[in-house]
Amino acid sequence: MTIEQITEKVHNNVRLTEQEALFLFAEPDLLAVGELAALVNERKNGKRVFFNVNRHINHTNICVNRCKFCAFSRTDDQEGAYCYDLEEIRRRAEEALAQGATEIHIVGGLHPELPYEFYLEMLRTVRDVSSDLHIKAFTAVEIDYLAKLSSQDVTGVLQDLKAAGLGSLPGGGAEILRQEVRDQLCPEKISGERWLEVMAAVHRAGLKSNATMLYGHIESLADRIDHMARLRELQDRTGGFQVFIPLSFQSENNPLGHLKNPASGGVDDLKTLAVSRLYLDNFQNIKAYWVMLGEKIAQTALCFGVNDLD
Repeated sequence: MTIEQITEKVHNNVRLTEQEALFLFAEPDLLAVGELAALVNERKNGKRVFFNVNRHINHTNICVNRCKFCAFSRTDDQEGAYCYDLEEIRRRAEEALAQGATEIHIVGGLHPELPYEFYLEMLRTVRDVSSDLHIKAFTAVEIDYLAKLSSQDVTGVLQDLKAAGLGSLPGGGAEILRQEVRDQLCPEKISGERWLEVMAAVHRAGLKSNATMLYGHIESLADRIDHMARLRELQDRTGGFQVFIPLSFQSENNPLGHLKNPASGGVDDLKTLAVSRLYLDNFQNIKAYWVMLGEKIAQTALCFGVNDLD
């Protein structure tokens, strides 16, 4: 296998294999991989770059899970634990609208005491602020939790949430889908298979979602490709993913920080975005999450297959 052979496949619109994607990660010529990704991106999206103006409302950091990469979650008796009431959520949505936001992004911890109705009221509260605010809320992990909380299946929960104002879902909770990695990262969280099942139900319900991948910790490059392969297979079936967002692991203030992959950095970020663009041929958009990457790498990513910024 050579970069020239892969280049020929890309030029001829031939789908890449997992082995070829893995080869691209090992390819030392970063600019050659970036150039191929830029070609594919321009073929799909022209010279356009997309963005949305959103406000995150993380309604609580109290969570029953203890994911080892997380610096956010607390128990209810820990210092810094919080849970917003509906008035605070309304205030933040009103502030976001006044600042020009077009989207409210709601995710939070799996709170052990909040009732199911609270989540519906939270959506109604934001919807009442303005019908022009798109509500993107609840990861697949939260949807699974709400199904247990309400003693319903996922389809019933999604119907309730849509009626209350839900417009789409973020892509969080995917982390790395391979179970051997999840057992070390987030053993209490739903499995990768369950994450995919929930997302399939989301798409069947007529809702679009994002998809993410948390990289740069204990996973291998093969784990990253396996993750993307599972997403690509589901996208072939549903077409419901709007964008793929590789998230660079942040090592501060969490138990896993000392295991941060020493190879992770700007080159790895750009290579991951470029390979994502080349391998995920059925995804329209690849997003650079500049808050995690920094502005300069995010800018450079626009030449490595990225067409969307958050």
